[in-house]
Amino acid sequence: MLWWLIVIVVVCVLALLYLRAEQNKRNARELEEAQADARVAIERLGGQVYQLSPRNEAARQALADASERYNAAGGQMDRANSPIHARLAKQTALEGLYYIRAARTAMQMDPGPPVPALDGQDIAGHVDELRVVEHNGRRIAASPAPSPGTPNYHPGGRVAGRPVPAGWYSEPWWKPALIAGAWGAGAALLFTSMFAGMAGVGYDAQAFEDGTGEAALDHGDQGEIGQDPGYDPGQDSGDWGGSEGGGYDSGGFDSGGGFDAF
Repeated sequence: MLWWLIVIVVVCVLALLYLRAEQNKRNARELEEAQADARVAIERLGGQVYQLSPRNEAARQALADASERYNAAGGQMDRANSPIHARLAKQTALEGLYYIRAARTAMQMDPGPPVPALDGQDIAGHVDELRVVEHNGRRIAASPAPSPGTPNYHPGGRVAGRPVPAGWYSEPWWKPALIAGAWGAGAALLFTSMFAGMAGVGYDAQAFEDGTGEAALDHGDQGEIGQDPGYDPGQDSGDWGGSEGGGYDSGGFDSGGGFDAF
């Protein structure tokens, strides 16, 4: 009887070791596949970043953002030790490709092939009309197209948990939240002033504050997007290593030409 118990224990231990080894193999395969998938997007972005030369401020801002995403995605890949981290690197690279499309559009070039949809891309909506509002003593503009007065592109998506509509802006009004990781008290008022009643933004300030803009949006058939970078929703890649996925925006606060367009 004792021998049977020993045999059973040995069999159970061997079975557990086998299952663990198989799980480790699956994990390794998943990581390898995720890394390979991310490298495709990163290499595609790198090839675009160094081929374009900006001809105006909007293109310069967008290319600077694309370059930052390229560098950030490479850094994320160097530290990626799980499929999740590799997928975040891919998302960062894909976001950079949206900035490439924006730069090409700003230079009146063919934006190129569509870019796969980004995580959370269906929630933010898009700017579909010119708006100029007064906020804290300064004029902030939003437009569906680049101009000397709106050189700062955002592909859309969440920043610090709240949706930012895709479009072109006079300044990166989302950047304080990107840096601080939280929105200020006046963010909802600015959102209301700028986007209230805009058809492309189908949610209100409460949904903006809650980060649940998708509750009021008609998702429809998302498929692949990227046909027009002035309207492409974007993403918030999530936090990893202390960096917000959209936190590689190098456009700064330079409005690049002020408000001459208005």
